[in-house]
Amino acid sequence: MTYALPVDIADRPITVVGGGTMGRRIALMLSLQGAEVRVYDTSITVARAALEYVATQRHRAVEELGGTPAVRLAAKDNLVDALRDSWLVVESVPDKLGLKQAIFADLDQLADPDAVLASNSSAFASSEFIGGVEHPERVLNMHFYMPPDMRSVELMSSGHTDPRIMELLMAELPKYALKPHLVRQQSAGFIFNRIWAAIKRESLLVVAEGVAEPRDVDALFADLFRSEVTPFRFMDEVGLDVVLEIENHYCELAGVENKSAPMLEDYISRGWLGVKSGRGFYNDYA
Repeated sequence: MTYALPVDIADRPITVVGGGTMGRRIALMLSLQGAEVRVYDTSITVARAALEYVATQRHRAVEELGGTPAVRLAAKDNLVDALRDSWLVVESVPDKLGLKQAIFADLDQLADPDAVLASNSSAFASSEFIGGVEHPERVLNMHFYMPPDMRSVELMSSGHTDPRIMELLMAELPKYALKPHLVRQQSAGFIFNRIWAAIKRESLLVVAEGVAEPRDVDALFADLFRSEVTPFRFMDEVGLDVVLEIENHYCELAGVENKSAPMLEDYISRGWLGVKSGRGFYNDYA
């Protein structure tokens, strides 16, 4: 059966699967035009915390980026209820391949037949978790960075994605103050992360080998590139547990040892995950 693009999208909900750090930020952006946004999480406590984040941050986001003061939010721990009538589903759960595969098999069965199924995965191409999906033509990567401050979104086909979906999202996402970028060939790490991976890996090694402290690397980066975003501050924003997962995956793909893993594992074992725990490479987030 030929895939039909979603219709009446202005009147239909959007579902975000996963209410963690990134999921709640995605929900914030997708709520800007007053759409009903549902956040699903297996923990209703996490889903409600995500809604609280959106509610508290939304006024500033609307002032800075535009949008409507009206907001319609729902926290769900029942996936069927969360997906009902949604035209867009964005998955934002930990980057674990088995988990992604299971979730997308469920989404494919439970979402409306015309719903677009997108993954925010930064480590896995959607082609890696469509084995159990009956309709891969509606699956793609829609990789966000750290909205609302970083609003770029990379769109990458699963290799089976209907090209009309890419066109639809390229046209729709700017309405939510997002900046879509089309990844024209399947690429591990998409566009930016391929470049960032090299910077991040060497930054970690410089510190792991005792050549410099995080603040030294960041100070040089800020001065030489005239950049407000620096490697170790950025990793603290992302979360060091997430950084470790991504580094392990990239090193596995490349067939090399992750030499920075012991340092990251030490930080994580101490509970130093970055901004979300109050301490990471830096200890000034209180």
